[in-house]
Amino acid sequence: MTLNGWLQILLYCGIVLVLVKPLGGYMTRVFNGERTSFSPVLVPIERGLYAIAGTSEREEQHWTSYAFSMLLFNFLGVLVLYALMRLQAGLPYNPAAMTSVPPDLSFNTAVSFVTNTNWQNYSGEGTMSYLTQMAGLTVQNFVSASTGIAIAVGLIRAFARASGKAIGNFWVDMVRSTLYVLLPLCIVLTLVYVYLGVPQTLGPYVEATTLEGAKQTIAVGPVASQLAIKMLGTNGGGFFNANSAHPFENPDAISNLVQMLSIFAIGAALTNVFGRMVGNQRQGWAILATMGILFFVGVGITYWAEAAGNPLMHAFGLNGGNMEGKEVRFGIALSSLFAVITTAASCGAVNAMHGSFTALGGLVPLINMQLGEIIVGGVGAGFYGILLFVIIAIFVAGLMVGRTPEYLGKKIEAKEMKMAVLAILCLPLAMLVFTAIATVLPSAVASVGTAGPHGFSEILYAYTSAAANNGSAFGGLTGNTPWYNITLGIGMLMGRFLVIIPALAIAGSLVAKKTVPASAGTFPTDGLLFVGLLSGTILIVGGLTFFPALALGPVVEHLMMITGQAF
Repeated sequence: MTLNGWLQILLYCGIVLVLVKPLGGYMTRVFNGERTSFSPVLVPIERGLYAIAGTSEREEQHWTSYAFSMLLFNFLGVLVLYALMRLQAGLPYNPAAMTSVPPDLSFNTAVSFVTNTNWQNYSGEGTMSYLTQMAGLTVQNFVSASTGIAIAVGLIRAFARASGKAIGNFWVDMVRSTLYVLLPLCIVLTLVYVYLGVPQTLGPYVEATTLEGAKQTIAVGPVASQLAIKMLGTNGGGFFNANSAHPFENPDAISNLVQMLSIFAIGAALTNVFGRMVGNQRQGWAILATMGILFFVGVGITYWAEAAGNPLMHAFGLNGGNMEGKEVRFGIALSSLFAVITTAASCGAVNAMHGSFTALGGLVPLINMQLGEIIVGGVGAGFYGILLFVIIAIFVAGLMVGRTPEYLGKKIEAKEMKMAVLAILCLPLAMLVFTAIATVLPSAVASVGTAGPHGFSEILYAYTSAAANNGSAFGGLTGNTPWYNITLGIGMLMGRFLVIIPALAIAGSLVAKKTVPASAGTFPTDGLLFVGLLSGTILIVGGLTFFPALALGPVVEHLMMITGQAF
């Protein structure tokens, strides 16, 4: 580890903190229906979209109607994207003459982009036409992100409102998050990326002649626009197979910084939205502090592990750390930071190959995802995910002091606890059950590229990434098979909607409750004691659930590496 590396990490954290309040304040005005600087241009478009959907900003929905609208919209998204890939060979904007995508891969990809996972069992530049990339994948990058933000805002309203039946309107929340938040920021980011050298064209792939005289086809396309939303919306799906390790997607250290800031910007700002809407910004800062502590610990462990490198290489005098699978233009510090950011935030974009990290370096991304990616998390998804842990932490605190658990004046009772536990348990169900089956199924094991505990980690990482709606992977696993395409797709659906539905049920229950005034016995939830309780609850729940599986993979791999055995 170097001083320069830590200064870059601290600079990144400082910029994120600076962005939280202004972006949080702007988003609060958007979701409260207040006027913004974009209103003169966007209000007519907004109202036109409401007319098409048969609703208006004045109509609000019960949580069941909110959930039904969300499920219907996402189901139609899967159908449209699936059809687009299956028919792309006969559709326009296909200069490279891409063939139709096979059924199992189309299913996996459609589910992947609709659930904000963006798991890619294919090479983007060699599989998807321009039309599929733009009208299919990029559109879903927007609406899947706006769906997550909408759910988070609906849950926030449940805590903010004194009593009632409605938690908002899904169509309104989704339209506003797209028009007022995602779209303006993405236009700016697209222009920034183009300025930094990222391609943005509808022209055909470029033919070049190498120094040896051979012909080479260089893939280009509408990259910058997809890059902007893949990062800001924590989608992660790359236009190119190498993702953000590709120089056309991530040319230099400046573009790398912009991408990392984009990943955390909205997720961190939502904590401020929460504080503003409940009338106490300290509540939002307490949740952000919890996220920050877990994030910083993860960065420290990963950076240390990668800087220490493999002890087997030290015998040859190679003590410069583990550079395998990393880009020289980013180095160990920024590669480690990016890996922790992208797995903490449900993004899945990579600027280095996680499968080439040391055992402990690869352990942290796994843990980030297994905790439900609530360390900032995906846009919206991370925030409503951490609120589930808040409910459990408050319930535990109430048991310890012998009082009815309360959070922001809302009593946490049996229904809320049941729904929170159900949502949290669906992740290990998808991650561990499918991993267990795959490790004994010969056809699934045949896709594993490495023997021993690292091979087990490849399978565990794949199902963890799918259920956590992340999309990154240990590169040694060949996932483009019917088994993995179908089971990973099922895991993505479970990890997305079996969390959203209980979260909305909690919102529906809480919004109907009257706010109880704070008393001398109320547990304070805006201080360091609560931050410690919430952090401990997250780590204990995650540790007890996943430690046995991690012990079979990264932990035993690290111990064997120390003894001189590698895989």
